[in-house]
Amino acid sequence: MGATAEQYLRQLDTGRRPDLPETTAGTLRLDVRDDAGTDHWYLTIADQQVRAARSADDADLVVRADRWVFDLMVNGQLHPGAALLRNELILQGNMQLLMLLRRIFAGPSGARHPRDLGQTAMAARASDRNTVAAQASGRSATDAREQRS
Repeated sequence: MGATAEQYLRQLDTGRRPDLPETTAGTLRLDVRDDAGTDHWYLTIADQQVRAARSADDADLVVRADRWVFDLMVNGQLHPGAALLRNELILQGNMQLLMLLRRIFAGPSGARHPRDLGQTAMAARASDRNTVAAQASGRSATDAREQRS
């Protein structure tokens, strides 16, 4: 398993995140529970940036779950929507902000953006067409030479 939720949130950079919508702004509080108690993380999202701090302040969306649930989400092994449907998350507030967690947390290891996969597939098809066309034109030239002989 990769990083824990706490490790990930501690090292969360404050740089611009182009994967976040430009117009989305809000606050999330993550209540991370385990046997020792509850850790509170306060995420502020604005201008495609995310800032994380330890705070139990009120937020637009409060997400409560066990530590292992957040650890799986951080590593891309559990989608927040799936966790919600399995009752592994408890939400209070603006549920639309929940999907931002998927963009904030890392994706599964080895995952690629669908656009990249599509571009790779299109390039492979174009290459295949060019190869077939070259082979066909090569046969045509050979056929023409054979007919002349």
